Formats: sequence, C-alpha cells, structure tokens
Amino acid sequence: MDFWEFKRQVQGQAIIRSRDVVRGFDKPQAMLNQLTRWQKRGLLVPLRKGIYVLNPDDRKIEAEPAVIANALYEPSYVSLEYALNFYGLIPEAVKDVTCVSTRKTAKFDNPLGTFRYQHIHPKAFRGFKKVGAGQGAFFIAEAEKAVVDFLYLNSSRFQGSVRDVLERSYRFQNIRTLKPVRLNKLALSFENVKLSRIVKELAAWIREENRD
Repeated sequence: MDFWEFKRQVQGQAIIRSRDVVRGFDKPQAMLNQLTRWQKRGLLVPLRKGIYVLNPDDRKIEAEPAVIANALYEPSYVSLEYALNFYGLIPEAVKDVTCVSTRKTAKFDNPLGTFRYQHIHPKAFRGFKKVGAGQGAFFIAEAEKAVVDFLYLNSSRFQGSVRDVLERSYRFQNIRTLKPVRLNKLALSFENVKLSRIVKELAAWIREENRD
C-alpha cells in the first residue's frame, strides 16, 4: 500500500492505531514496517508506540487533547486538574491533560502535549461518563468524581481546614454546583478514612454556601 491510499483510508480518523491498520493483512509485519518508514519521513506523527496521527498537512480531523489522553493509556478517564478546569471549579487553564487509571502511574510527552496518569484502585474506577460523539468522544470524570480523585491524590496537603486549602492554595470556585451526597458516595469507594473526612468537610462547606 502506498501512502496516498493509506491516507485516503485514515483521514476520517482522529487517531490511527497500528493494531487496527494491520487487521486483515496476511503479513502484518510488512505493514508495521511501512508505518515505521512513514513515521521516519514525517508523514505520521507518533504519540506513543503503535498510536499515530497524520502529519499536520494531511490531517482532516484534529483530535482533542482529552480524546488523545483516552487513547494513549487504557483504561483511563480525564480527571483531576484538567477536569476541574473543564467544569469551572478552578480558574486556571491546565496545559497538561491529567487522568486516572487502574494501571501504574505514567506520563507521555509527544508533539501534541503532555499526558499524565495517576493510579487508583479498581474499586474506585467509577463516576465517569462519555461526552461528545464520534471522533470527538472521550471519557471524563463527573464533576464530583474529579474533585474526589483530586482530594484523594493530594490528601497529604490537607492537614488543617479543608476550606482554607481549597480556597487559598487551589482557588476552588463554583462549589455550589457540586452535590454533597454524590461526593460522599464516591469517596466511599476509596475505602480511605482521611479522604472521607476531607470530603465530609467539603460537603459541609457546600451546604453552608447553598444556605446563603
């Protein structure tokens, strides 16, 4: 297969996976070698081993960072700071895409960005949803789960008032949009006493704000 034919077949895809490309080939290794040659010529941009996008001149679809994040490390969903900003819970734009996974902690740097993954126990791998459609679909934590994931992975920083830390250090905002009952339920899946205490304090703060 020449590159023109290959390009015609994959231009409707945001992300190209070698496992999909070689499916149906009698000699898959020959096709894998071709992918490597195209990568060396700059026709394919590698995101990690076996995952590519077309070069900028040939792309018809630009993959969203969150879509790329889901593809690079499976299973995973977008969470933590990137999701907190997505929901308007922190004001700062987040450059790196932050995610959680049941696999070990990992980080990938490629021409399209930096993608970080934190490990959580499989019992806590819940509370996320699929947003978007087609090539733009990706998995992201619910707002409450993004908060709980963040609190769990940063629990060592919460030695005093939870409200003070969230307001002063992380500039949390728009907390009235969060559901206290959902926060507490999601925290239980971590089976972590300190996290449950932190989340209860946050829930109390939310209820106080909603009474005003």
